[in-house]
Amino acid sequence: MSAAQQVIERRDAIDGFAIIVMLLLTFSWGLNQVAIKVATTGYSPIFLTIARSAIAGLLVYGWCVYRGIRLFQSDGTLRAGILVGVLFGLEFVLVFLGLDQTTVARGALMINTMPFWVLIGAHIFLGERITMKKALGLALAFIGVTLVFVDQLSLPDQRALIGDLMCLAAGMLWAVTTLTIKKSKLSEVNAEKTLMYQLVVSVLISIPFLPLAGPLLRDVSALATGALLFQAVFVVAFTYVLWFWMIRTYPASGLSSFAFLTPAFGVLCGGFLLNEPLSFNIFAALTLIALGLFVVNRPVRRRIPPG
Repeated sequence: MSAAQQVIERRDAIDGFAIIVMLLLTFSWGLNQVAIKVATTGYSPIFLTIARSAIAGLLVYGWCVYRGIRLFQSDGTLRAGILVGVLFGLEFVLVFLGLDQTTVARGALMINTMPFWVLIGAHIFLGERITMKKALGLALAFIGVTLVFVDQLSLPDQRALIGDLMCLAAGMLWAVTTLTIKKSKLSEVNAEKTLMYQLVVSVLISIPFLPLAGPLLRDVSALATGALLFQAVFVVAFTYVLWFWMIRTYPASGLSSFAFLTPAFGVLCGGFLLNEPLSFNIFAALTLIALGLFVVNRPVRRRIPPG
């Protein structure tokens, strides 16, 4: 597709199609936390990390071959690509191990603190100053995080606190990955190549962690296997590519306003599908984190002077 065609296909505002797609994406990403939890009943968390990335990597590679997307040309992205792959791999090692110990609701809230860590990192490393409005959103989110840690009703046992911390650290690594991509030459290449770096390298760096999670196979079932395939085929290979298309087609500021829906869907899916206890503190934390995301991502409206 030519550059001229890409310009023609860009939309200037969020339309009905974009709203439907963003609802599908954010629901899928929230449901993904449930899929991880279900898959760990049948497989080791580290094995799942490796299998998920390997299956998705093969599918994304097939997509690139079909679309004629070049992956192997020299473009100065190798070092940054390996780094984001390592970060991506460590992130999902923590996500899978964390959700093996804590609830989906608590884990989803911790993981989805990522935008706030990006905000802090961009202030420190990219010179993007935190405004008063964004500082307010940041404060609301971290009050919400505190409510999760002090809540006892939704805490299955004390091991869950370790799982919470792992998921929080995963959210931090997700933010570091985002900042690395933004700061490096990876921001100039097609998104599929960046995703392939993450998937391939994450498989390699996850292998040494296999002994940490016990036997590779647990209580293998069709449901656990289906949950694994849902993550690899639908979430990674399909929704990630669809998301990349969305951010190339629609205004980023409009898409970012949907960010609060992912933790909301994660919490609700955990409650309704896994019968996890949803206490007042969890709903209060969700409200504060979602409100913080809304405040941080709300576009600034500039007045146009008359005349």
